[in-house]
Amino acid sequence: METKGGFYITQIKQLQDRIFERFLSESGIDLNGGQGRILFVLWKTDGLTVGEISEKTSLAKNTVSAVLNGMVRKGIVQKRINPQNRRQTIVSLTEYAKSLEKKYAAVSQQMNALFYQGFSEAEQQQFEQYLARVLDTLTQTMRADKQSM
Repeated sequence: METKGGFYITQIKQLQDRIFERFLSESGIDLNGGQGRILFVLWKTDGLTVGEISEKTSLAKNTVSAVLNGMVRKGIVQKRINPQNRRQTIVSLTEYAKSLEKKYAAVSQQMNALFYQGFSEAEQQQFEQYLARVLDTLTQTMRADKQSM
């Protein structure tokens, strides 16, 4: 039996990206989705390696590297070689990036309010439980794929 779930997920992702970037722009924040994902991770734990950022954002390492290069040019992050392991690059937030955190959080709240508009509290909780189950399944699949390599 075919479902429309995949179609809906794709459409939601595309619309969400456009709306979120518009909200960011209206708030004076010049970031795209990939940059925001990386910043969100670094706001939680600053000073991560490219590999750690890749793992925490579910973005490929080469994608993370390309996005980070743009963020360095914009003065959002800085990169330095790990003195303990010269093959690793440590990524740190600049003061400018730290100053964006509260504005970004406000935009995220605005997006969440839009997502759940018209949902009851119970519907919201149930929906999030379903999302958590899907995420868990996908995460387990990725781990199994990595272990079989």
